Amino acid sequence: MASLSIRIDLDPEGRIGPGKIALLEAIAQTGSISAAGRAMQMSYRRAWDLVDELGRILGEPVVVSQAGGRHGGGARLTPFGAELVERYRQIEQLATAAAQAHLDALQAQAAKPASDAG
Repeated sequence: MASLSIRIDLDPEGRIGPGKIALLEAIAQTGSISAAGRAMQMSYRRAWDLVDELGRILGEPVVVSQAGGRHGGGARLTPFGAELVERYRQIEQLATAAAQAHLDALQAQAAKPASDAG
């Protein structure tokens, strides 16, 4: 089934796409930047850099973390981070709905057997 992948380009040089959003969703699910990174097969450093980049792009933190200690550390989305995920997913759904007929047509074309050019 054909699908869209949405990347939002913001000025200057800021990009929000499916990978960063999936990372935020994994942080929300696991309560940890390192666990989210592992789930996505990336290092803690890479995961932290992406989270930090989102905060710089948008001028507001998307994740708050708590240092480890007796009960261990953790991370959670800020209200703004949760809103970012929700907005992105809404944009994705609206774009997919608007393009569905075209996606279906392309998928039907891709599913046809290759013709002999012979």
